[in-house]
This record gives sequence, structure tokens and C-alpha cells, in this order.
Amino acid sequence: MKDSISGWYRNVIRNPKYRWWIIGGSLIYLLSPIDISPDFIPVVGWIDDGLIATLLIAELSTWALDRLKGRKGEEPLQTSEAASPGFASDTKTVDVNAVSAK
Repeated sequence: MKDSISGWYRNVIRNPKYRWWIIGGSLIYLLSPIDISPDFIPVVGWIDDGLIATLLIAELSTWALDRLKGRKGEEPLQTSEAASPGFASDTKTVDVNAVSAK
């Protein structure tokens, strides 16, 4: 059960369709004076900002890599669309059943 919930969350958060919502929301949160834990509390106040900043950097770097691969004519990163059965995808997936050779 836990794996299916975390897998669903991972697929939703890495879906390129929602990337701009994540980038915009994290920018608004970081620039807003309202925080989950106020910044005047040492260490604890900075943890939420650090987590949101990490999420923002991860999304921006994924977006930049997709753009660079698109310019070179390569296939962009598909982190979740091929793995997510709940979302429509126009990419083709290859099912490989690998066996070990002893």
C-alpha cells in the first residue's frame, strides 16, 4: 500500500504537465512572508524553505535538460509519463523481460 501511494505521488509530481504549477507554487512560497514554520526559529524555520528550494531546483534542472535534449533532436526525459498508467501518453514503451544467464 505504501509503495503504491508513494509511486502515485512520484508520478504526479514528476509529470511534465504539472511542472509549471510546481515551479510557480514553489516560487510563490519562497517569496511569500508566510511560512509553515517561521524563519525566526533557528534551523527548523529554514528546513521548509530548503525543501521547497530543492524541489524548485530539481524541477528547473529537469526542464532545462528536456529543453537541451529537444534542441539536439534527442527524446526528452520521460520520468513519469511512460511509467504512469493514469496519464495519457503518446510515447511508446518497450516491455523487456530480462533473465539472468548463469
